[in-house]
Amino acid sequence: MAKLYFYYAAMNAGKSTTLLQAAHNYEERGMNVLLYTPVIDDRDGSGTISSRLGLTREAIPFGNDFDLFADVATRQKDLKISCLFVDEAQFMSAKQVLQVSLVADQLGVPVLCYGLRTDFKGEPFEGSKYLLAWADELGEIKTICHSGKKATMNARLDEKGNRVWEGEQISIGHHYVALSRKEFRLDKVSPVGYQIEE
Repeated sequence: MAKLYFYYAAMNAGKSTTLLQAAHNYEERGMNVLLYTPVIDDRDGSGTISSRLGLTREAIPFGNDFDLFADVATRQKDLKISCLFVDEAQFMSAKQVLQVSLVADQLGVPVLCYGLRTDFKGEPFEGSKYLLAWADELGEIKTICHSGKKATMNARLDEKGNRVWEGEQISIGHHYVALSRKEFRLDKVSPVGYQIEE
């Protein structure tokens, strides 16, 4: 039975590298795969998955109105698809997470999604929230904070390397640094709004 997987990590943990390696492994065994990436992530050009190690690969770009289930179903008529990969999966809508769930459940194609769990304020992205709720299997790709502890959070930096505390949830082009929760300082950035009394 095909499953929906969500592999999550903080920034710069190697999510795209892992995705590209897994896709290569399928293809090396003569299997066909589909790779998708959101159009909003155009750092290396729309429809490109790239890793910090310099690996790049063309992918099918999708926007908010793109129907992932319909696209896979159409392509599967002409080609047996062995696996579907989604990079930057945090940018999927709830509806698109449902669509990839149905790719696994109705079309029998395993779906491997890679992305961030939370934004620079510690808030979940829409796609991540539903992937965490609906995926059959969750996997964490680990990286470390400058403190030496496991990094789970993503701090946004400006062009001078200073921490950015306010702004829109999605902002392509900023620099980010992976931090442990303690170093991240949830109490300073989270919209939940709690401060320890002095």
